[in-house]
Amino acid sequence: MRIYVVGGAIRDELLGLPVRDRDYVVVGATPEQMVAQGYRPVGKDFPVFLHPQTHEEYALARTERKVAAGYHGFQFFYAPDVTLEEDLARRDLTVNAMAREALPGGEPAGPVIDPFGGEADLRARVFRHVGDAFLEDPVRILRLARFAARFADFTVAPETLALMTTMVASGEVDALVPERVWQEVSRGLMEAKPSRMVEVLRSCGALARVLPEVDELFGVPQRADYHPEIDTGRHVMMAVDYAAAQGYALPVRFAALTHDLGKADTPPDVLPRHIGHEGRGVTRLGPLCERLRVPNDCRDLALLVAREHGNVHHVMEMGAAALVRMLERCDALRKPARFAEALQACEADLRGRLGWSREPYPQAERLRVALAAARGVDAGAVARACGGGAERIHDAVHGARVAAVEEALRAQG
Repeated sequence: MRIYVVGGAIRDELLGLPVRDRDYVVVGATPEQMVAQGYRPVGKDFPVFLHPQTHEEYALARTERKVAAGYHGFQFFYAPDVTLEEDLARRDLTVNAMAREALPGGEPAGPVIDPFGGEADLRARVFRHVGDAFLEDPVRILRLARFAARFADFTVAPETLALMTTMVASGEVDALVPERVWQEVSRGLMEAKPSRMVEVLRSCGALARVLPEVDELFGVPQRADYHPEIDTGRHVMMAVDYAAAQGYALPVRFAALTHDLGKADTPPDVLPRHIGHEGRGVTRLGPLCERLRVPNDCRDLALLVAREHGNVHHVMEMGAAALVRMLERCDALRKPARFAEALQACEADLRGRLGWSREPYPQAERLRVALAAARGVDAGAVARACGGGAERIHDAVHGARVAAVEEALRAQG
């Protein structure tokens, strides 16, 4: 029985990056032997065990065979005679198919075991598939794209890109379950440069299958005075990368990715103008979120930003009454934290334009001032003072908020 640290821990160690967690493979053992040594079985599809002290996961070396379409269409085989190299051969990329023997405490020791040239590909900054097993699992396309967002200076080997393109053309990507698509896309959005994920998916045709609403934005022209980058898809990528560079939360990054979906439905005769694209974007965004089962916090913020980002950009032209109507429409008085994230996504929209990265964005501060003033109104006291019915109370509270915002804006100058 021998234990090895495998995969991303070895890759990150060789790159000089912090190792977040370790994956372990056990060679030469049976499930009964693992249990006898105090390991607790937890795996459903194949034997995985928790270490008795560290509670880290240890998996028996295994091979796999494709028996049906999709992510779950695999049959696993494990036995004491399955070798480390056979286990590594089923992995996705050469840079993830390296190992080192583990000390009793779990620390890697000894030389790197690298049967597929992962070290050379790390030095060359190349993502290359290990073998034809890559062809059998469509999730690997999403994983590679996510890795591209993390390691933005890596390229995809031509033969690997060709294989991914073949997988898309064969319909294998269409078998992906929505939850797994969202899992990988959301993780890619949280990497350093999400646009690389989109770029890789688009280069093999997978973007049109998993996120067709985003794919359709590429090639859609825009007004050069507002969008010098011209292409809507490129603008959206710049906005998402800005949100990532600022360390914004996942809902903000997803909102930046999806805020302009309605531009793909702009009538050709009015291009490059996109009047009314906000409403069209909401119409397109709803089904996307339902299809991928996007979590509520991401969905709700994205819908709000898609609907309101044009209005937010124009708040310097609005008076107190219009500002209060916007705050009420956005439910900002009850959910100020969500509204703060909406302003982050709107600013990312502005920054995602060539030459606009250092432009001032006073709209956000104006809305923050307005929101603070409106929330400072004691709605209960106003209601008691007016002594009327529900409609009269609503109008009185609204009027008090408008007056408070007007005063705050005047004080701001």
